Amino acid sequence: MLHKIASNQSFLYFYQINAIQMFKNLLNLFYPEVCFGCSSLLQSNEIAICTSCRHEIPLTLHHFNPDNEALKKFYGKIPVEFAATYVYFHKKGIVQHLIHNLKYNGHQEIGTVLGNWYSAELHKIEILEKIDEIIPVPLHKKKLRERGYNQVTSFGKSLATNLNLSYNDCLLIRSKYSKTQSKKNLLNRIDMNNQSVFEAVYGEKDYGKHFLIIDDVLTTGSTLEACGKALLKIPGAKISILCMAMSH
Repeated sequence: MLHKIASNQSFLYFYQINAIQMFKNLLNLFYPEVCFGCSSLLQSNEIAICTSCRHEIPLTLHHFNPDNEALKKFYGKIPVEFAATYVYFHKKGIVQHLIHNLKYNGHQEIGTVLGNWYSAELHKIEILEKIDEIIPVPLHKKKLRERGYNQVTSFGKSLATNLNLSYNDCLLIRSKYSKTQSKKNLLNRIDMNNQSVFEAVYGEKDYGKHFLIIDDVLTTGSTLEACGKALLKIPGAKISILCMAMSH
């Protein structure tokens, strides 16, 4: 009797798996999955980004150079232990298409894929072994309601999983609502550091920690600088910075 029940359960399981796969195949027939970099059809072994685009994406290789251009953005502003970005962001390029689809079209799987790829490289970086928590640049609660998600969440959680780090999206909050960074001019971005845009909500358990701040695109660095200043108010805190892309 037990053998018959087990056999029926196994049959039901495989039936469900096959039904799900058939549904996916049917869905792909009418709504085929395309690459978010070039809009070409994805192969069955590709996720979000086709192999061709992956090879075309301009890598920064910052993690191989401790004194890289990302770190230099913060010279004389805030003490940063390590800074790097994964790829270069060019207007109308593949990376711009990827970031746009991630940020505005809800395709959070792009962040996951980029996080998986970057993690494979970052395993080699010794200083990241000293990181205690990954901290995403937060959205104001109003912007979070409007968009429905923080565009760096999937990227950050992918890094956290692959690098065996904690992901903390509660420590840093955005206390003031502001327009999208891309719509601001340089003077307005710099003025961010003259305002208390970000606040760290911390306790003794956060003392002495090394935080890795993550964001989507590094441009002037003003947003990350403001986040860093808020976190450095925590006694004994250290910060490092990691972004998906760097405007170039």
